[in-house]
Amino acid sequence: MSDALINGLAGAGGGIIAQLITYPLQSVNTRQQTERDVKRQKRKHGTIEQMCQVIKNEGWGRLYSGLAPSVAGTACSQGVYYYFYQIFRDRAEAIARDHKRNGIGDGSVGMLSSLVVAALAGCTNVLLTNPIWVVVTRMQTHMKKSQLSPSSIAPAEKVLDPIEPPPYGTGHAMQELYDEAGIWGFWKGVFPTLIMVSNPSIQFMLYETMLKKLKTKRALVKQGGTGVTALEIFLLGALAKLGATVVTYPLLVVKSRLQAKQITTGDKRHHYEGTLDAILKMIRYEGFHGFYKGMGTKIVQSVLAAAVLFMIKEELVRGARFLLTKGGTSTRKTRSA
Repeated sequence: MSDALINGLAGAGGGIIAQLITYPLQSVNTRQQTERDVKRQKRKHGTIEQMCQVIKNEGWGRLYSGLAPSVAGTACSQGVYYYFYQIFRDRAEAIARDHKRNGIGDGSVGMLSSLVVAALAGCTNVLLTNPIWVVVTRMQTHMKKSQLSPSSIAPAEKVLDPIEPPPYGTGHAMQELYDEAGIWGFWKGVFPTLIMVSNPSIQFMLYETMLKKLKTKRALVKQGGTGVTALEIFLLGALAKLGATVVTYPLLVVKSRLQAKQITTGDKRHHYEGTLDAILKMIRYEGFHGFYKGMGTKIVQSVLAAAVLFMIKEELVRGARFLLTKGGTSTRKTRSA
């Protein structure tokens, strides 16, 4: 089994577990990002309070709306990303070794090369998996129109309004999206998403740099030992994701606005014709504050998810390599006997 395949499968496994743990936070964060009702904006609610409101008015299930395609998307996304990341990384390391033999550099992959490797893997991932995330966003923000109902509706009717048959499933979301924009509708928000490749690129650049420095320091202290614990991987992953999220969050809000169901009637502020139109309308009607809606929730969700993902991925990779090495050793012993 190739190292790229091991990393791809481990990344998919870690991503699924992280997604299951943090999905309610992700659902609430998507609602916060796409909220455009002026009256609701004035009533600021914390993350926990908003989660409680969703549970009270719509039931526990709404916090997990879109979970099935999201898990599938996470498995595909993380698998594709880590698979191609390892391929590009191996190539970068081979080039670095060639340069060292020619008297250039120390044979290690630098920060710029790490950034390029992560960017290439990220672009490949975005182009292949964007349709899944458009469907997930639609499902997470479904029934938003019900939440914008006139104030004249009785409170009892408001509580019952979001729960309307038939259930809004994956197939319904895909059909609605296709009817609205055709096949290209599944690539809505792909432009800001491609720009957002800088998020995992910055994340991995920070992660690889901190990990390299930690291993170097560990080798000096322990005379050659470079082992890193699961807790240290967890903390490094969290710090790397925190830095990347703060820098790129406005693009994430724009992407969510484009991928959510567009309001074609009524207030034109709620309808975006493209990335530039969304940015200009957000600046005009909401100010720069609009680009940071729900950032606190996102930081908690993404940092926790990234930390869990890194920790589990590294443990899975370590376990897979151990089993393969042990299996290979057992096979050689059997043959020699």
